[in-house]
Amino acid sequence: MTRFLIALLTLALAPRVNAQPRHEYAQIHMGVETRIVVYATDATAARAARSAFARIAALEDVMSDWRPTSEVRRLDQRPGRWVRVSRPLFDILSRAVAIARATDGAFDPTVGPVVALWREARTRGRLPDSRALDSARTRVSWRLIGLDSTRRRVRLATAGMRIDLGGIAKGWILQDALAELARLGVTRALIEAGGDLVVGDAPPGRSGWCIAVAGADSSLSARAATITHAAVATSGAESQFVEIDGVRYSHVVDPRTGLGLTNGLTATVIAPHGASADALATALTVLGTRHAQRVLARFPNTFASVR
Repeated sequence: MTRFLIALLTLALAPRVNAQPRHEYAQIHMGVETRIVVYATDATAARAARSAFARIAALEDVMSDWRPTSEVRRLDQRPGRWVRVSRPLFDILSRAVAIARATDGAFDPTVGPVVALWREARTRGRLPDSRALDSARTRVSWRLIGLDSTRRRVRLATAGMRIDLGGIAKGWILQDALAELARLGVTRALIEAGGDLVVGDAPPGRSGWCIAVAGADSSLSARAATITHAAVATSGAESQFVEIDGVRYSHVVDPRTGLGLTNGLTATVIAPHGASADALATALTVLGTRHAQRVLARFPNTFASVR
């Protein structure tokens, strides 16, 4: 899940240009430092960054499963009922279900009941109780989410379901914040948070943003060296895991089995949209290298390194 990603990305940024000076801003959002880098006049840059950070904060109130009063958490409290939701929540759930379908459930926004057990396991240093895990798995399936686009309504079919957007929300939110910058006239921009980033137009005098991705294969590294209007996300178990009886279990949980991953894989994805990069990076750590190309074929202009 992206909230636990290791930031493997370093940024090689363009030099300062007088016509459009470089500005960098940082705040804590989504539990990590969130950085905005823009090229714009001083007054425009500051105003746009404030608006982008405000947009990030507003979307956290919609999508964070860590906040008991967030809109997505309130949705969990009304199983079996059609609930009218905000446009951002409906749109991200629609995207999440589409990616779940395309990855055969390797990414699943309903994984919350199982994730909660593994969070407790990391705290206690013991595997989840098998009966509790079996029970939680009965409430995990993207097929249990109903979506009514005409009335913008959502229905969770089973009591005890819990939506966890941790594998997609960060990318979605950063993409939305990038759009907010563009709305205010700032298109030469990069936004990064905890291993996910999105970029717009290239810095002045450059053909793209140069992103160095530690550990990626040569093909992906070459693509990341000059990118515009794209997103990069990395998922892996380097810092978030629990070791029990000599086995290292990742914070990333396979929604199909309910088990923390033990394969030690790290996936980095470049995609046109932050949500796709985010969710696919999580899914590919579950699926592994053998199935990566089959899944990526369903997503145009999307590339990955799984190692």
